[in-house]
Parts: sequence; C-alpha cells; structure tokens
Amino acid sequence: MNNWSAEAWRRVVESSPEGIVICDAAARDCPVLFVNSAFADMCGFPAAALLGTNLRMLQGTDRDQEARTRLREALERGEPARVLVRNYRPDGTLFWNEMVVQPVRSPAGQLTHFIGYHRDASERLKAAERMPAGLPTWLREDRLTGLHSRAYFEELLQRDWVLAQRDSHEIGLTLFDIDDLGAYNDKFDRSAGDACIRRVARVVGAAYKRRGDLVGRWEGGTFAVLTQGEAADKATQYAEVVSRRVRDLLMHHPTAGAGRYVTMSAGIASLVPPRALPLEGLLKACRTALKRAKKNGKDGIVNAEAGDFH
Repeated sequence: MNNWSAEAWRRVVESSPEGIVICDAAARDCPVLFVNSAFADMCGFPAAALLGTNLRMLQGTDRDQEARTRLREALERGEPARVLVRNYRPDGTLFWNEMVVQPVRSPAGQLTHFIGYHRDASERLKAAERMPAGLPTWLREDRLTGLHSRAYFEELLQRDWVLAQRDSHEIGLTLFDIDDLGAYNDKFDRSAGDACIRRVARVVGAAYKRRGDLVGRWEGGTFAVLTQGEAADKATQYAEVVSRRVRDLLMHHPTAGAGRYVTMSAGIASLVPPRALPLEGLLKACRTALKRAKKNGKDGIVNAEAGDFH
C-alpha cells in the first residue's frame, strides 16, 4: 500500500460513492482544495466553482443553524465533528447534508487539512418524517439552541405525565422566560437577541443533568424544564440557581430597569398528578405562575397555587 502513487489514491477517492472534500486548515477561511465527483453531483455545483471557496456558500442566507455553530466551534478547536446542515443547490432546492469532518495533522502534530465525508440525507429524513411512531431525529432538536424542540419536549412530557399518573410520583414543570427580550431585540437587533437566547439556553441546559430531567426551548426566549421525583421538590432551588447564573452572565440590557442586565422570570408547577387531571392542567398552572412572576416585577420565581391547576 505504501508504494501507491498519488494518482492511484486520487482514483480511489474519485470512485467513492460518498462525497469527499479536502480543505486547507492552515489557510484563512479553510478554502476547498479538492472535491470528488460524488460531492459535486450531490450539491449541484461543478468542482471548479467550489475550489478555493468555503463550503458555507452552500448554506446561502440560511445561516441561523445550530449545526453550523457546533461545526465552527469544533473546527476552531481542531476536533472532529458530525453535523446535519441544510444546504442549497444552485437552483435553490434544499438538501440535508450529513457530514463527518476529520482533522489531519502533520507528523509534528500541526493541523494541516480537514477531510469531510458528505451524504445527502434528504430522502432518509423524509422517510423518517412519514413514520407514525414519534418525531424523526432531526425534528427533535431546536435549531437555534440545540435543546429539545417544543414538539419533542411535548411528546416526552405527555409520556412522562402518563407514567407519573400511573405510578403516583411527583412531576414538576418550570417555565423560564427571558425578561424584556422584545426590547432587547429592538435595541440590539434580532441576531443579538438570538445570541442572547443561545447563551441563556446553555445555562439552563447545564443546570439540569439529573436522570429524568428534560430541557427544551418552548418558544422565543421561553424554556421548559421537566423534573421528576425528588428533583421536583427542589424545583425552586434549581430555578434560583439558573436565575443567578443568567444574571452572572452580565449581558447588558439598557432597558431592563435598575439592574441593567438580562434576567429571567420563572413559573413552577409541581404535583403528584391525579388520574382525572389532564396535562393541560399542569401547563395552565405553570403559565399562570410565570405571569405572576412577571407582574411581580420580573427577575423572580413563583410557584403555582392549588387552584391554578383547574
């Protein structure tokens, strides 16, 4: 194998049914040095149009993808990455690019190249979407934050609610909401608001790592957390930790009142669910508690009262 010529290796790579791209890791913006025919066919661009470019061109204006952020961070660290991104062909048609990127280093350990292996996952995802049992994997993640999507969170919440009713164990729901996010967007623009949401999401996600904890993005700057058993009893304590850590981020918010930093309000609803109570009762109680927290001046935590569940 060691006496193979460069041309022999090139023929092997060209014959691969999987798209292969080699980028220069040492150059600014990691330009493409080589693409095989399978990749050119998949993305619809001739190889000559891709050489010397950065593959972000394939995302067009669709830049707000959590997978892009994870990929960029991995490349900056010189680490492998596996992501699923939305790409677009020259005629504007969307295809889902499932890629695995591997760093290549010199014998001295210096990062020299990135090799990407690419597959068009569009048909596989469409088939998964048609499956009746649960959401397909790619719909389970909120693309802005990387947390569970609302649809997937609701699916899991319904499952765990039924189990809590059957087994008579406590279940808790917390809704966190970034205070005055609309004013923040108006002041700094939507992209800054999205960056704020991502930072807060990392704080919320990092605070709930116990078995049975579920964290999702509900909508906008609202996050939902499901806790169970003993953890539900301590929901207020956990929420206080999250609120303090968000304040400690010291994200400037000029219209946020005396504090002048981004804060969060939280509503909490916990109970051992009776068989006759629908899940909507838990959601209603949690939303009501969150509204009270907002009315109380924001940057606070309120627990639902017994009457809020009905």
